Amino acid sequence: MALYAISDLHLSLSTDKPMDIFGGWDNHTQKLQENWQSTVQAEDTVVIPGDISWAMQFDELVADFAWLDKLPGKKLIGKGNHDYWWTTKQKLDAFLNAHQFQTISFMHNNSFETAQYTICGTRGWIFPMHGALSPFDEKIFKREVVRLEQSLKHAFAQNAKPLIVAMHYPPIVDDIASDFVQVMAQYGVQKCVYGHLHGDAAPHAFCGERAGIHFELVSCDFLKFCPKEIVL
Repeated sequence: MALYAISDLHLSLSTDKPMDIFGGWDNHTQKLQENWQSTVQAEDTVVIPGDISWAMQFDELVADFAWLDKLPGKKLIGKGNHDYWWTTKQKLDAFLNAHQFQTISFMHNNSFETAQYTICGTRGWIFPMHGALSPFDEKIFKREVVRLEQSLKHAFAQNAKPLIVAMHYPPIVDDIASDFVQVMAQYGVQKCVYGHLHGDAAPHAFCGERAGIHFELVSCDFLKFCPKEIVL
């Protein structure tokens, strides 16, 4: 019952949004499927923190989720900045039920347990490094911090096991820690996985320890399209 993570799948099985135009993404869906099937077992869990599909609405999402649902393991999905189909938790769950997707769940103000860990997730947002955020960005940033704390409170109410947080946006940029790191430290989070960064940006991602938390980048291309096992 291992735990894996991989972000930014950018699936487009029913939309005209091929990733092949980006360097290193040729046939990435096929590579991902082959690597996933040779790595993940049915009893494992895979955390996917955002940018799952290029779909704009549910009818475009069905093919991508059908593909994902058939892969081994339970999938815990978080929201990314390109998941335009994302809506309320009630509607998301209704979509899963309508299409009988049995292996997919959404991380949204909640927490999930595996045999060894408790996992929480939120999208995150850009954060001020060298100046103030715009009123729009500040509102979203603060809301995302609250969502992370709500998820961690939910975990504690369930007598949480060692805590792992999955975010889409990096919580540390240019060695500057955001408020998300402070909240994670307050609740004793041991590991944080995140995505969003690709290509030339990936080597500059913070991967290491800060405030007692170990941070790892799990963007799909950075992992060479193979889910990475997460251990403490």
